Amino acid sequence: MMSAFTVRLPDETVAKLDQLAEKVDRSRSYVAAQAIEDYVAREEWQLAEIEAGLDEADRGEFASEKDLASVIAKYVKPASER
Repeated sequence: MMSAFTVRLPDETVAKLDQLAEKVDRSRSYVAAQAIEDYVAREEWQLAEIEAGLDEADRGEFASEKDLASVIAKYVKPASER
């Protein structure tokens, strides 16, 4: 089942949407629906990850200092190597 609804967008955004739709040989509605579906999926995933992290924190499941230092070492060079 599919539902329809109206969305108001700035003219500039609609023009960009139309250009994109033309480039991918799809309708404006198709491109807009894909964008909304992608946004909803990404937000659902992000919120689920945040909730999982909060649940872990509530249970007291935190990384050890050694674990944290290991992760930081992957991305930060020691001062002696700068």
